Formats: sequence, structure tokens, C-alpha cells
Amino acid sequence: MKSYQSLSSRIVLTTCLLASCALAADKKAPPPKPANQYAAFDTHPNEHVTIAAEPCDDSKDCAFFRLPYVQHGLLPVLVIITNDGDTALSLEDVRIQFISANNDKLPAALLEDINRRLFSAQSAKGTRIPIIPITIHHAPVDKKITQDDADFGFNSTVVNAHSTLAGYLFYDIKELDDPALKHAELYIKMIHTLDNKHELFAFTVPFDKWLAANRQPGQKSAAQSSNATLP
Repeated sequence: MKSYQSLSSRIVLTTCLLASCALAADKKAPPPKPANQYAAFDTHPNEHVTIAAEPCDDSKDCAFFRLPYVQHGLLPVLVIITNDGDTALSLEDVRIQFISANNDKLPAALLEDINRRLFSAQSAKGTRIPIIPITIHHAPVDKKITQDDADFGFNSTVVNAHSTLAGYLFYDIKELDDPALKHAELYIKMIHTLDNKHELFAFTVPFDKWLAANRQPGQKSAAQSSNATLP
């Protein structure tokens, strides 16, 4: 038996939590563009799929979040999946890893990991699963985190034909050398067609492409420069 909830179950649970509090985000994230319009992407022409990664290593660039994740060593990464094919895709089993220049393999943080990092003096070290973050509710998660997940995370596990699906994932880069994005990459595998008859080849999105387009040489990020904790 799986020790984690399905992504669809997490979406339903988060939606119910939000309905009970009836609070909306003060700001909206920009709508996603087709993946090939971002600086860092990998495309598979034969499979008609492109995946892009747009990190936010400066909180001013993702001010729509309710909490200061970047200042706590958590890197938000917008993952954009564009399916130009005629067959819908499933993300039920997808693995999306941040791989550092030193080959550290980081799965996306769970909501509990994020909660511990922001509201505890100790580093988040909870259970990690190398997949789109699946919530394991060992302890209450702050409402603002669940709201951000509902507003800005993946809202589906299906990428329909001729459509784009996007959502933010968070990676704990606090212990990585700065700049963490240099020579790092996002590795995505285990995307299947919705009928589960075909698994796509793995995608590798190099963050150096994003750095080349968005950072001047020698410019440092804000993601690892602060050890602030919330009151």
C-alpha cells in the first residue's frame, strides 16, 4: 500500500481547506506561457512535449506568495509542461528532481517540510518522496502554505492534448553551495500517456540557460543569503 496520498487526493483536500476559510490570494501569478517561450526548457520533438523550468531565487520576482519561502532557503520552481501531441499525459507517477552541480538529488519538498522550515528553528528533515509533492498530514500545515499550494501548485495530474499545465514546486537548497542554480538541472521522468501505454523519455532542463538569460556574471541570488525565521 502506498504511504502517500495521490496528487488528486491532495488537490481535493487542499480545495476543501480553502473553501472552509474562504480566503483568496492578494496577488495572482502570471499565467503560464507555452514551455518553449521560457529561457530554460527541454523539448522532445518526436513526443511533441516540451518542459520548462522557471526558478524564483529572488522573492521580489514571486511576490504573489503569501510567505517568504526564498528567505528560508526554499527555491520555488515553476514547472511548465506543454503537450503539443494528440494524446493526453498523466503525471500520477512523475518524478521531478533538482540535481545540483555536485549531483545532489533533491525531491520537491512536502508541505510539512515547508511548514517546519518556515515555522521552526530547525531545518525541515521530514519524509521526502521524489515526486510532485504529496501531502502526508503528520502535523497541521499553516493555512498560508496550503493556500499557496492550491493557488500556485499543480491543480491536475493530466496534461490534455494541445495544452499547457504548470505549477510551482519547492526545493530545499539551504545546504547547497551558492549559487545553487549554477550547473544544476531539473530532471523529470515517468510521464506516461493517459492510457499508460507509453512512457516518455526523461527530460533534463539546465538552469544555466535561465542564469544566462536572467543574471549578470557575479550576481548572487537571495535564496541562500538569509537565515531568517518567522516569529
